[in-house]
Amino acid sequence: MTTMREPLLAGILSLFVPGVGQIYNGRIIVGILWLVLTGVSWIGSAGLLGWVVHLISAWCAYSYAKDNPIRS
Repeated sequence: MTTMREPLLAGILSLFVPGVGQIYNGRIIVGILWLVLTGVSWIGSAGLLGWVVHLISAWCAYSYAKDNPIRS
């Protein structure tokens, strides 16, 4: 039986904690990198760039799950 990825769930997970949606998608290294990159962006720019990177992380998790719905 094949399991499917839920794009909306992946996006929401990364919206709450950047990188968790990527980890849900099975991309663990990418998820860790997003988590670190977002943290650095929040701290390094006093929050200005953090929002942008945070939203991009959620969009990337959503897009990957939408383009690759079947787990292998």
